[in-house]
Amino acid sequence: MRKTRESFVVVFVTASSKSEARRIASVVLSKRLAACVNILGGVESHFWWNRKLETALECLLMMKTKRGAFAKLAAAVKSAHSYDTPEIIALPVAAGSQEYLKWISENVR
Repeated sequence: MRKTRESFVVVFVTASSKSEARRIASVVLSKRLAACVNILGGVESHFWWNRKLETALECLLMMKTKRGAFAKLAAAVKSAHSYDTPEIIALPVAAGSQEYLKWISENVR
């Protein structure tokens, strides 16, 4: 593994259902804002909302993309999402296989 000059991130987004997660993934991928989106179902979320402790069963999307595409990806997620304040969090990729990072780079515009 080695670092490259280009920065990569993994973006986490929660969705209310698998169908919503699939719709968001389709939007992001069709616009080439992510190279890959994984959807994990059955995520139990506990959070504060409107000054109350809430619980929800959600899906988690993990999107692999370039840091430079984050603003457009976030805007696309917001426009396709049903939540007033969707979770859109990007974490930096510290290192990765050269081949995989190259593949991300080639598939995100």
